[in-house]
Order: sequence, then structure tokens, then C-alpha cells
Amino acid sequence: MGMNSNQSSSKSKMVMSEINVTPFIDVMLVLLVIFMVTAPMMQQGLEVNLPKTAASGIDLKEDPFILVIDSKGQMKIGDIGIGMTQMKDKLKAIFDARKNKQIYIQADRKVDYGIVAEAMAEARAAGIFNINLITLPKD
Repeated sequence: MGMNSNQSSSKSKMVMSEINVTPFIDVMLVLLVIFMVTAPMMQQGLEVNLPKTAASGIDLKEDPFILVIDSKGQMKIGDIGIGMTQMKDKLKAIFDARKNKQIYIQADRKVDYGIVAEAMAEARAAGIFNINLITLPKD
């Protein structure tokens, strides 16, 4: 009997060489659930509260105000030539009486960008902040 009791005690003292994967599987399942829940939220991106505006075109009571810059850099309002130095004062006087505070700039493609930018700056200095460029559609 001493021999049998000795054998059973030696079996219980042996180290198990198998890895218990049950806790590992539990952790992996929890991580899988977390990623499944958060993945759709990451695809949506940021929410931005955009302003709502009513579509409004040009006021039909007034013709659109068009500033023409020809290929030589000379500016005209209708048939009247205007210089860069007097543009701010003239635009301010014209737009004081106008309800529609929009200006359309029709510049030749050969005109230097600096001239167009300077004309836009003069219009802004006159208090006109709605500045549009007239272009042709691309074929």
C-alpha cells in the first residue's frame, strides 16, 4: 500500500504542460464585440452643423453689376472706363443706392491675375463682399 499511495501523490505533483486558452478566447471575444460596435462610428466621420440658406438668384428688378477687364487690363462699367484709383469711390457711390450688393467680374483670360485680385480688393474696400467671377463652361 505504501507503493500505491506514493504513485498517486507523484501524479498529482506533475506539472501540466497544456495552456488553458479559455481566458484568452474570452478576452478576444470581448475585443471583437467592442470593435464591431465602434467600427461603424469611425466610418461616419465628423458631424458638422451646416447653416440652412434659401436659394436666391439675382434680383430681377436690377440688372447684374458687371465689371469688365479687357485683355489690356483696362476696366469698364458698361461703356464707361474706370481706373483702379477711382474704383473704390465709384463703387461705393453706385452700391449705396443698389439693393443687390453683388458684383460680377468678367476678366479676359490674358489679364494678369494681380489686376483681377486688385479689382476684387477694391470692391471689398467699397463694402461689396459678394464678388463673383464670370467664366465659360468647360467643353
